Amino acid sequence: MFTRYRTVLAYGGAWRFSLTALVARLPISVSTLGIVLLVTGVGRSYGLAGALSASFTIANGLSSVVQGRLLDRVGQAVVLPVVATVYAVGVVGLVTSVESGWPEAVAFVSAFVAGAAYPPIGSVVRARWSHVLAGRPRDVQTAYALESVLDEVIFVVGPTVATVLATQWHPWAGLGLALVSGVPGTLVLAAQRSSQPVPHRTRRAAGTRPPMPWPPVVLLAVVSFALGSLFSAAEVSTVAFSSEQHAKPYAGVLLASWAAGSMVAGLLTGTLRWRRGPIWRVRVGALLLALVMVPMTFVGSMPVMGAALFVAGFGVAPTLIALFSAIEQGVPAQRLTEGIALSHTGLAAGLAPGAALAGLVIDAHGASASYLVALGGGVVAALASLVLPISFGAATPGPDREP
Repeated sequence: MFTRYRTVLAYGGAWRFSLTALVARLPISVSTLGIVLLVTGVGRSYGLAGALSASFTIANGLSSVVQGRLLDRVGQAVVLPVVATVYAVGVVGLVTSVESGWPEAVAFVSAFVAGAAYPPIGSVVRARWSHVLAGRPRDVQTAYALESVLDEVIFVVGPTVATVLATQWHPWAGLGLALVSGVPGTLVLAAQRSSQPVPHRTRRAAGTRPPMPWPPVVLLAVVSFALGSLFSAAEVSTVAFSSEQHAKPYAGVLLASWAAGSMVAGLLTGTLRWRRGPIWRVRVGALLLALVMVPMTFVGSMPVMGAALFVAGFGVAPTLIALFSAIEQGVPAQRLTEGIALSHTGLAAGLAPGAALAGLVIDAHGASASYLVALGGGVVAALASLVLPISFGAATPGPDREP
């Protein structure tokens, strides 16, 4: 089963940049949680904590595409050290301002700066895989499957470690974990020049910059937005369900079951040779993710919910792998990081409305009904995917393609 993973990791420098990127993108799983733990840990309100987290998230969403464009044009070796340094300044400013009782405006500016500067490591590492495995679409799919599994790993490990550190040691330790992993990891990744995509410096006047296929790329961002809403709504609903079952400390176990299902499915996806294109798989995956939310509304026990979430997790990684594979095959190589970053932005942007709407439903009707919000996100994703041309992102065998 793992032969294909050993194959792609054997390419020059692949295991090094993939492992480094795993460390570098740990902050994305702990930054907003770390802000909440810091603010509430020093006795400030949850309202302030939520507002600062929103400032970080919004800034990150706004800057991801801009950073992606710069990474494609100027190169990772130049851009990553700069943004990592600015990110560090923002995090240090946020921690210092909150702990020292400085005006809240300073904390908001610092959170915004940190969010805007945090690099889109997921886009960066996928662009590297596309460069290293150029002309081998099946190997790229395996590499993207590996990265999706690693994404799940950081969202299982990161929040758990950050919470323990912040509650048992010091309130700033969660953000400290983000700082000591994200900044050195990004700098080490930037230093690995041999696996970096070649920068595409072009002059606007020359008209040589390849056009982005905006209609399908924007539609994929819409699909990503809807999936982000599904994920956040299901997460909030699961926490509320655990609370209703008087087992809130075990909410993490339920969410880990969901992530475990996704990891298993992601590993399997990377070993398969698909006869259908990625857009077809996005359509099927989005529909399945919507349908698996329906049984959640009828579950009444923690063990059954854990099993249901494990099964539901099997739809997550394959859908995201197909989505990013479509982008990798469908956009010009010179704008790949930008294209991937746009879908990452869509995923991040969908988190807030999904969680907020689920929260409203929980307050009014309870946790079980709130899974219908996740169902709605899946339906929107499935409908948006139907508008996508089925041929977009489908690799065509040829002299530069793996048959």
